[in-house]
Amino acid sequence: MAADAPSTVPVQLVEQPRLLKLKESFIAKFGSAPKFYVRAPGRVNLIGEHIDYCGYAVLPMAIEQDILIAVEPVKTEVVQLANINSSYLDFSTSVNNIQINKSKPQWHNYFLCGLKGIQVELAEICTKSERYIGTEGGGMDQSISFLAEEGTAKLIEFRPLRATDVRLPSGAAFVIANSCVEMNKAATSHYNIRVMECRLATKLLSKSKSLDWKKMLRLQDVQASLGVSLEEMLTIVEEVLHPEPYSTEEICKCLGISLEDLRSQILSQNTQNVSTFKLYQRAKHVYSEAARVLEFKKICSEAPDNAIQLLGELMNQSYISCKEMYECSCPELDRLVDICLQFGAIGSRLTGAGWGGCTVSMVPTDKLNTFLKNVKKAYYQNDGQRLALENNGLFATKPGRGALVFVEA
Repeated sequence: MAADAPSTVPVQLVEQPRLLKLKESFIAKFGSAPKFYVRAPGRVNLIGEHIDYCGYAVLPMAIEQDILIAVEPVKTEVVQLANINSSYLDFSTSVNNIQINKSKPQWHNYFLCGLKGIQVELAEICTKSERYIGTEGGGMDQSISFLAEEGTAKLIEFRPLRATDVRLPSGAAFVIANSCVEMNKAATSHYNIRVMECRLATKLLSKSKSLDWKKMLRLQDVQASLGVSLEEMLTIVEEVLHPEPYSTEEICKCLGISLEDLRSQILSQNTQNVSTFKLYQRAKHVYSEAARVLEFKKICSEAPDNAIQLLGELMNQSYISCKEMYECSCPELDRLVDICLQFGAIGSRLTGAGWGGCTVSMVPTDKLNTFLKNVKKAYYQNDGQRLALENNGLFATKPGRGALVFVEA
């Protein structure tokens, strides 16, 4: 299916306490009522981490929890933004002079980057728009936000963008747990270095196989050009790339280009000063993770009796690869995954970019209440900061629907 604009749904605000509160706050702030409201769901990636920007399919689901926005179109050239959370300061700017400071990310930048890209198709525009902030993302978050349907996860494929239903097995719940470690991927270099390492691995693998490496941007491009399986690509990685980090000098030598060419033609602006890159580990993760996504979908489709166990094993393998080969975990995430597995999760892994953020765990429904109680005690209750976030930081969820526009009925 193709990406469509969000559905418009008439609602009675008296039956929607959050929308009613949002309307009251909007009137208090701006002196007029919103004309419509927008809902964007939270989402969680079940498997397929850091491979969307490499061209590979991912398997996320939207969740029931969401963000609500109240909107009033204005005829002036000034956009005014405000947040119910007082820790996010009010902001206004002229639509003719939108300035996005990548070196100091602010909450309102995510709205401003949408304005910058409003002329392309919606799901794809959101992917492109985020790059104004400085992150070289792949499109998974934006796609599931628009394409999600209640009750099903989605296999999201790219180029062209399409989504396929993936029915998750009954008898298991998915639990989101916040590590309480914040990672602003626009403010740090971790994420963009990984993107660049994958791009450089693409170039070296392509050149070793006499492909037109200058045109190759994603690891999936190499596989498609060679016409081989993911397992064969893993063998090629072993043959071509070495586990030791590559210096920029070695990369230039392998490609037969100057350091100036490397920086001006391949490296992104925010990776210009990086001196070493781990290509073998990143490529190994991407190709193995892409295979796990396809296996996850296959198990869901075939629904064997031990589906929950098999899916849990894939989630655990994904986590180990993220931790050891992609190095996008952190000590708190490692501890949280260990706790979740200790108290009954069949599978547990970091979800999202990593270096903080959340885990997603698959838990048998008959063990869910005990699991939540034990994880709460083991990870949250002895830490004041975590305890403050616990109510919103540990919850079971199920696949929810995608973005919506509400209007008062």
